[in-house]
Parts: sequence; C-alpha cells; structure tokens
Amino acid sequence: MIEVIDLVKHYRASDGSVVRAVDGVSLAVAPGEMVGLLGANGAGKTTTLRVLATLLKPTSGTARVGGCDVQNDPLGARRHLGYVSATTGVPDRLSAREIMRSYGRLHGLSEGLLVQRIDDLVRALGLTDFADRPTGRLSSGQRQRVSLARALIHDPPAIVLDEPTNALDVVGARDLLHLLDSLRSEGRAILLSTHRLHEIEHRCDRFVIIHGGRVVAEGTPAEILRAHASLEAAFFAAIGQTEVPVGVPGMPGERHHA
Repeated sequence: MIEVIDLVKHYRASDGSVVRAVDGVSLAVAPGEMVGLLGANGAGKTTTLRVLATLLKPTSGTARVGGCDVQNDPLGARRHLGYVSATTGVPDRLSAREIMRSYGRLHGLSEGLLVQRIDDLVRALGLTDFADRPTGRLSSGQRQRVSLARALIHDPPAIVLDEPTNALDVVGARDLLHLLDSLRSEGRAILLSTHRLHEIEHRCDRFVIIHGGRVVAEGTPAEILRAHASLEAAFFAAIGQTEVPVGVPGMPGERHHA
C-alpha cells in the first residue's frame, strides 16, 4: 500500500553545497501493518513522509501510495492517503466540523456520507465538546485531533503520521494510539514517525531506522530488539551511539552522563 524505492531528495544549501536529506531510502508498508519510522532530528524522516504526501518532489527514486506514483499521479496518491504533519496547520477561524466538511467535499464525498463520516470521527476522536468551536480557540492537543480528523475524513487505506502525539497529553496520546490499533485491524497501512519510542515499542509490526538519510536498520520488533534491552537501546546502537546524548529533545529515558 505504501512503497518507497531508492528515494533520494537533495537540497541546494545557501553556500551552493548539496544537502542529502534522503539518500536512497527504501521501505514498504502492507495493508494491516503499522511501521515505525525512527530517526534523530535531521535524519530524513519528515522529508520522506512529505514526499509520500506529494508535498515535495523527489530528486530520484520512486514513491507510491495505493499503487499511484506520487509524481505521475499525485491526485491518485492523495485519494489513498491520510497525512498528519508534525504541525497541525488547521485554519484558526474554522471549526472541526467545517474543516472536515470542506476536505470531505474536496475528496468528492456525497453529503449523506460526509455527515456520517463527520459524526463518526467526532465520536472516535473525542471531538464532541469542541467540534463547533473555532480551532484558534483550541489547545494544541485538541488541534492535533482535528488535524487527524481531517486526514481521515475520506476513509483512506493508507495513513502517514509525522510526530502525531507531540502535542497530546498522556490520555490523548493513549487514545490516538488505540485508534491507530483499530485502523490497522481494519486493514489500513500505517507509517508512523515519532521520537516517543516507548509509545510504539510494543505496537508496531516493523521498524525502519534511518540516519543521515539512509536506512541503517529495519525489521520486526524481535529482530530490532535482539541483544538489546529496549527499543531505545537498539535505536542508539543502530545510529552508532552507545548512550543517549545530553540534550536530545523528545527522547524517552533521557539521561545525563558525566
């Protein structure tokens, strides 16, 4: 359902040098599978996800969603994809219902189906108390729920999420992860990027770890955790570090070493 093959994305820096944000990444997510995409800041995670969401054009390589090439058939790829960015990006003056209605119409949903989808998502995502309030008056966690509702309004078979629990409290993060479990059980393909390794250590079917724009480890939890006490330990071993660096934001179990 989600395919990335030898994906390359280079940028030209202000000094004229070439920045290799993504340098030959390959991965795949099957229907009914949740894959965790892991990496430190700057590893190439967000760039990879933005290419899948048709927000960036790759320098080379292939990315497909639901069999639709993101360059040759971007509209087809978007029809199959629900994308949640690291920043919520919801318009302040519209309510959750208005945002869902707008995006549902853009996806061509009939009015009857759209009403049902909105009602279902309001209940599933716990939006009832603020569904009709302008999102500019909502907390960051509430806005993230609205962002997820917008991504799911057209009932996509593939879902890509970039740091979806960052703005959520413990209860909100738990509810979101339970929802993702449910969506996976319905056969959706889910690609999830996060720094909160403890949240997904026992949830994902597979992990892909990237570092410096390249895949440095991938496999099932049993394969990744082999010879390691935790996903965190396996992650740092994969990127060539034996301990949590001082000041790494977002990493669970952050420690300071003398």
